[in-house]
Amino acid sequence: MSTNPAFVEPGVETTRPDLRGTFGMAASTHWTATSTAQAVLERGGNAFDAAVAGAFVLHVVEPHLNGPGGDMTAVFATATDKAPTVLNGQGPAPAGATPEHFRSEGLDLVPGAGALAAAVPGAVDAWFLLLRDHGTWELADVLAYAIGYARDGHPVAPRVAATIATVQDLFRDHWPTSADRWLPGGSAPVPGTVLRNETYAAVLERLVDAGSDVAEDVAEDGADARAARIDAARDAWSRGFVAEAVDRFVRAPHRHASGTDHAGVIRASDMAAFRASYEPATTAEFRGCTIAKTGPWGQGPALLQTLRLLEPLEDARLDPSTVLGAHTIVEAQKLALADREAYYGDGDVPMDELLADAYSDARRALIGERASHELRPGSVSTRAGALPPLRETYTPGGEPIAGVGEPTVPGARGAAPVEDRGEPVVMETGETRGDTCHIDVVDRWGNIVSATPSGGWLQSSPTVPELGFCLGTRMQMTWLEEGTASTLTPGQRPRTTLTPTLVLRDGEPVMALGSPGGDQQDQWQLLFLLRTIVGGYSPQQAIDAPALHTTSFPGSFWPRTWTPGGLVVEDRLGDAVIAGLEALGHVVTRAGDWSLGRLSCVTRDPATGVLGAAANPRGAQGHATGR
Repeated sequence: MSTNPAFVEPGVETTRPDLRGTFGMAASTHWTATSTAQAVLERGGNAFDAAVAGAFVLHVVEPHLNGPGGDMTAVFATATDKAPTVLNGQGPAPAGATPEHFRSEGLDLVPGAGALAAAVPGAVDAWFLLLRDHGTWELADVLAYAIGYARDGHPVAPRVAATIATVQDLFRDHWPTSADRWLPGGSAPVPGTVLRNETYAAVLERLVDAGSDVAEDVAEDGADARAARIDAARDAWSRGFVAEAVDRFVRAPHRHASGTDHAGVIRASDMAAFRASYEPATTAEFRGCTIAKTGPWGQGPALLQTLRLLEPLEDARLDPSTVLGAHTIVEAQKLALADREAYYGDGDVPMDELLADAYSDARRALIGERASHELRPGSVSTRAGALPPLRETYTPGGEPIAGVGEPTVPGARGAAPVEDRGEPVVMETGETRGDTCHIDVVDRWGNIVSATPSGGWLQSSPTVPELGFCLGTRMQMTWLEEGTASTLTPGQRPRTTLTPTLVLRDGEPVMALGSPGGDQQDQWQLLFLLRTIVGGYSPQQAIDAPALHTTSFPGSFWPRTWTPGGLVVEDRLGDAVIAGLEALGHVVTRAGDWSLGRLSCVTRDPATGVLGAAANPRGAQGHATGR
């Protein structure tokens, strides 16, 4: 495919090759997870076996970006069923998590760190469900890789070491169980230190062992026996020793990002009530492709709305590398993200209307010649929720905390040194934005999966000592104000930022992609889709190209502030383009040359069977492999 002449030509050389092959491809945010997934493919496993094995390795090698106490979403298609399906691993708010309880604790926002912000962990059960229904391997074989790295150790990546160093005083002063876990010998590890987590290895072994006694108690059908063993592990997680350990531990008050101490409200009964599930993907058509996302309990449909706004525009207005293109794209994103704030949540969301031609036409007319500094949701037959507070700064009710209110999107306002850009900037309080992992796998049979695991990172809350990991903080994405589309409600899912993508042509899956990055995930993926589908870029060219995103909407992460008209850009966009955007009223933050986006993808050509993969060079950690 040649480059569209309406787009700026991509660089002659890419940072790494566009991989091509016919056997299998894997790409993720860490080379060890990618290599693990490929190893499973080489041993005869399918894409789902490989993705699950790689995902549990991500718990071990990227513990600052995800953990077993967190959540995940995936979108996939199988070799025999091409319809895009969403795997829901986003747990709901616990029964005791009410706005009234938080207010009684003196809080007006759900904290960004601490167990009070924990939704029910959903990732592990979701991965087990995917393995049971679509994988082929035994649980013991899939988990062997993660168990080995946890018990025997792995060389710690520079950003993991930097994250631990940032929060070491929090660990020593307030979270002693985390100090015991992550400060070996009493100090933060240096990059390359062989880091172990024997406790988590033992947890995984106990989950495997939970199914060891059920093989003789089921039908002789081997598939039934395998499924029963995986279900036994799911029960051990949600109704057994893991849930019991979580329940005991969170009852003790501990320091939160608010600067005050609180106990968690999650209980064993909350974990027992949750089961991961499947649902049809939410889709939209764009330039001959079907784009598949989660439902509006995630932010994914905002990408679909943006694509619907951009669909009929001339190609020159869709190039992110020009003033006209960047301005048009960002203004469309603002409109879609405003609808996210007004309508999206775990309830009845009128997606058919929000994606309809008439609505998109009316909204498109609002894209003006200058940058909007307003939050402008649209109007459909379903009444919008109350808009959340629009704060440019926020100070918590407790003691002032170092770093609160500072940008944590990588590189913003020079917050991160050059060598750290492309990774989250973690505050001393444990507050994190720009977090998360991603993994994509496609196999020679045509199975394909895109998954974004997150939450439960080591700095989110104190380590549960019996388990070797901590809980997530996904409830910080809910509001305590009444009547918003995402007001905290027990039993409902927080509106997650996790947003993997599957692309289909003529009903055939052709690409799986995603990126870490909180609110920026879909913004960076949009640039990729425009450059590949419209611009004719190869996947690696699109990943390498200069990135940008808007911050002109309330952030999903504590302290949930916004920058009216805010636009963060990589300097490689060029001085002339950046100056042109500033002249249109955009409040531009330069983020360095290589700072925004951590995309990966895998591809498949249904006509030839040729597979492909590409990965992000930023941060020197993402990796793609295959043959």
